[in-house]
Amino acid sequence: MDPFQRPPMRESWFAPFSVDLVLKVLYVTFLHPFIAWVVVLCFRAEHMEWTATPIRVSIAYATVVTVCWILSAINRRIAYGLPREVDLSEEVIVITGGASGLGLLIAEVYGMRGATVAVLDVKEMENGEARGVTCYKCDITNKEQLTKVAADIERDLGPPTVLINNAAVVSGKRLLDLDLAEIDRTITTNLLSAFYTLRTFIPGIARSGYGGTIVTISSVLGELGGVQLSDYAASKAGLTALHRSITAELKTSHPDIRTVLVTLGQLSTPLFYGVQTPSSFFAPVVEPVDVAKEIISAIDNGKAGEIGMPFYARWIAWYHVLPVSVQKLARYASGMDRAMSTFVGRAPQQGKGRVAKEKSGVLVETS
Repeated sequence: MDPFQRPPMRESWFAPFSVDLVLKVLYVTFLHPFIAWVVVLCFRAEHMEWTATPIRVSIAYATVVTVCWILSAINRRIAYGLPREVDLSEEVIVITGGASGLGLLIAEVYGMRGATVAVLDVKEMENGEARGVTCYKCDITNKEQLTKVAADIERDLGPPTVLINNAAVVSGKRLLDLDLAEIDRTITTNLLSAFYTLRTFIPGIARSGYGGTIVTISSVLGELGGVQLSDYAASKAGLTALHRSITAELKTSHPDIRTVLVTLGQLSTPLFYGVQTPSSFFAPVVEPVDVAKEIISAIDNGKAGEIGMPFYARWIAWYHVLPVSVQKLARYASGMDRAMSTFVGRAPQQGKGRVAKEKSGVLVETS
């Protein structure tokens, strides 16, 4: 039982109902070419003439839906190129902050499916051991430790082919309440460590001979900012910029390496315990298992791309196109700048005067 009292979360009868659920249903029904053409065939099965208005409208609609799907496929191919070939028996997957949460989910799935997985974390794995997963205790903010562990992974498991930069921490304080050590910790863990891991593992990925995939876990807060999130938002903005830059560089130097940017809204992990979700319909809390499915699908198919969850995260860049007055109204209406007022983080450990905070597997103790 959790001894730490957290503020109650807002719930309602429509909590499971969100814009993401509506769109998911539409994408496999009315907005899917197969279903659209089935409607045409149903009209024809009723012996309706081809010149009848209902069948003409349904044909026009099915044609538009089909053209949109084709254009979307062409857009993805031009933007991200051909997928690389993936053989799970030859893949060596490195996950930072993979001892629990999202990182652990991905590690366990790939371990059970025959891939070789190396987890880097300052803590032991939450469930002890997992099939096909090797845990290396490593502080990824320590360049010397990281270099040593990278050599150990290549010696023990082989050259890495997939790198998932997943580790992160949050302080949840206003800028003037943060001490310099907390700022340094957030920027180093969330941003500088990604520089270190990319610089350390990309040469090994290039040597593997199988191409590779680099996954970056970022946040919509990198685009929006927020009250009590200055250090976290700044680190995530830098992480997104780093990903886009390294993607451009790899296209010229290592075109067989694919990159995947994952931009998340509020994730259901202890990182943001106590935070009141601004809108459960337009901005639902994302479950780690749903994020893991999308990341695993992208890696399995050897695709590059961008993943945004929930739905609004895919279009968050358009927020800056809005007039500043509309942006201000949107922030007020959403309540995003009031959401952190109830933030409490992870429960304190028994017998210690510290608080452990976690996101997707990385644990950091703070005073």
